[in-house]
Amino acid sequence: MTWPDEFGRLNAVLLAILLRFTFQGAYCQLVVSPAGPTLVNALAGRNVTLAVSFSGATDPAVTWSMASLPVVTWAINSSAAPDIADNREKVLRIETDGSLSFVNVPLEYTSNYTIEMTKSGLGTSSTTFTLKVFDMIQDVILKAQSGSAQEGSDRFTLQYSVPQGVVERQTWFFSGMEIKSNSRYLVEEGSLVILGLNRSDTGQYTVLLTNPFSSVTADTNVTVLYGPDEPILEARPARPFYVKGDSLSVSCQADGFPPPTVEWVFGSQTLSDLPEGVLNLTDVQTSQGGVYTCMLLNGETREKSQKSIIINVYERPSGDPTCSVQSVNNVDLQYLCRWSWGSPQAQLSFPALSNTSSGAGNLSLTVTASHNLAGKTVTCMADHPVELNNCSITAGSPRMFLPAVRTTVDSDGKIVVTIHCVSEASPQAVVSWYNGSEAVTSTTPYQISRDTTQLEIRDYNVSNFLLQNYTCICRNSLGSQRREIQLRGPSISDSSLFANHNGTIVTLTWEVPPTSIITGFDIQMKGPHSLSRNRNGTQTRGSSNRFHTIQQKPGAARSADIFNLDPKLRYSFRVIPKARMTEGQPSEVQKIGPGEGLSGSAIAGLAAGIPCGLLFLVLLGGFIYFCVYFNKNKSRQARYPKSRAVEKAVTTPTETTPHNLLTGGLKSPPDYNGLLQTPSERSVALPAFVPPPPVRTATTV
Repeated sequence: MTWPDEFGRLNAVLLAILLRFTFQGAYCQLVVSPAGPTLVNALAGRNVTLAVSFSGATDPAVTWSMASLPVVTWAINSSAAPDIADNREKVLRIETDGSLSFVNVPLEYTSNYTIEMTKSGLGTSSTTFTLKVFDMIQDVILKAQSGSAQEGSDRFTLQYSVPQGVVERQTWFFSGMEIKSNSRYLVEEGSLVILGLNRSDTGQYTVLLTNPFSSVTADTNVTVLYGPDEPILEARPARPFYVKGDSLSVSCQADGFPPPTVEWVFGSQTLSDLPEGVLNLTDVQTSQGGVYTCMLLNGETREKSQKSIIINVYERPSGDPTCSVQSVNNVDLQYLCRWSWGSPQAQLSFPALSNTSSGAGNLSLTVTASHNLAGKTVTCMADHPVELNNCSITAGSPRMFLPAVRTTVDSDGKIVVTIHCVSEASPQAVVSWYNGSEAVTSTTPYQISRDTTQLEIRDYNVSNFLLQNYTCICRNSLGSQRREIQLRGPSISDSSLFANHNGTIVTLTWEVPPTSIITGFDIQMKGPHSLSRNRNGTQTRGSSNRFHTIQQKPGAARSADIFNLDPKLRYSFRVIPKARMTEGQPSEVQKIGPGEGLSGSAIAGLAAGIPCGLLFLVLLGGFIYFCVYFNKNKSRQARYPKSRAVEKAVTTPTETTPHNLLTGGLKSPPDYNGLLQTPSERSVALPAFVPPPPVRTATTV
């Protein structure tokens, strides 16, 4: 017992004695009261006394009860020994004044003790003490009641155990701050309950245990397991899409303790053991585009979390978009736009034709043909994430064209005449064929090509082709063009001849009318001394005054080279067109060689022209002479008096010079040389015409 407690107890006893002697006999009532504090703390193994005092009676009977159980009874100043419970004789002692003492008080004697004094005729009086027996607190252990602390648990309990000592008071602390019971914590006897555990509850928890004789603290660290949280996925470089061949990395991060493990799932593939959970994609292909899922696992709590990211890998469509237009039943126009392949497919549209129609990779739009569309450029807009592109198409009616005729011979020996009619048009024109007024179909002897632009006519006899009037009509939805073809027999329209600088080789060229039926050509030559090559390779000379065939060319040929000519000799060449065995008119004869004279027709022209020219010159000279002579005679005539009537009508002539009779009133003779010259010859001086000398004559009337 401490010194203050002893002092207080002594004061109480003295006060009780004083009151007893002062008021004894004043009141006739038994009163018992504590002579010290009613709450007594005692250290186990020490002695302690519950002191009381009484008044109003002498030698009252005393009964001490431990809780409600009487443990000691005795009468004050009685010679009889106190009646003490058998199991408590070693601990309990009653004092002469009725106080109760404890010897080496054990811990289990902590209780409420009540003293009751009784005196016959005076009644009963009692008072109660509380005795708390404590031991020194030692070896305190603080730990969690359950296993690991996991976020989201409703209750998590920290509990302490005291192998030795009695705790009078417990105080809890979290990270140095005192914890009191509230919505988050519940302080119970010997424990602390955390309500709604979360990651912020991770830290150091401390409990302070105290009693009147000792104070001990214990602490423990609580780590709250949590996560994984919702993953944060990030692709670098960050783009809405990637182009085939790009490289990128995708990271997956999420809070959690312990740090969660990362796995990537793409389709049926699982990728794990990645450094820091980063997925690296290099030279990415379109097949690698899609949904990538990040799977996170907390190895302690086995909690999982996942999140997905879409990686778009695009590929530009190959080439450029192409536009075309087609006829539909020669009434409508079908506009086509195509930009195939690519990932994803490009979105195509014709804004000028429709604001609602579109297609992916391939678009077909049919509209009614009209004159407004003729010559109008329509653009197809091709929208792809990688590139915006376009193409254009202009529809137009068939244009003017020239038919082409080609002649061949098939394996059966038939003459095949092919007429080709192609008109530039958009959409492509469809060709209809007619023989006269009768429509031509693909029946013998006719064959029309699949695209209708070509008509083949087969026959053995070339005469069956002649005088046939064929018509081809090229038509599309916007208009038509018509052409007629009159087939002709084999003929040559023009020819020419060229020689090399040595004169030993010549090239003969020719042209044919476009509608002639020709399967081949005979190249003929006429010359006095021609070189020919025998089969054994030796050269011999020969001469011919008539044409003979030296080469044969196919119908498509338009030139022939003739070798081994003697540049000192003269040669003549011509071309014979043929339709199988039928020969046409020869071409104009082409000649080459020295001493080239005039042709027969030129000689005939000169023979006829020379006499006529001489006659013309004679007549012209006579006419000029007559004119000059007439003018001179007129100037020499005598002047006779004229009547007044004549003088009034005739103007007086200018006075003439007497000595220049020839020049009076005469003009210079005309330059007949200049009149006879052509424009290209007038720069060349010709002999001047000299008129004859004047002759004087006189006439007497």
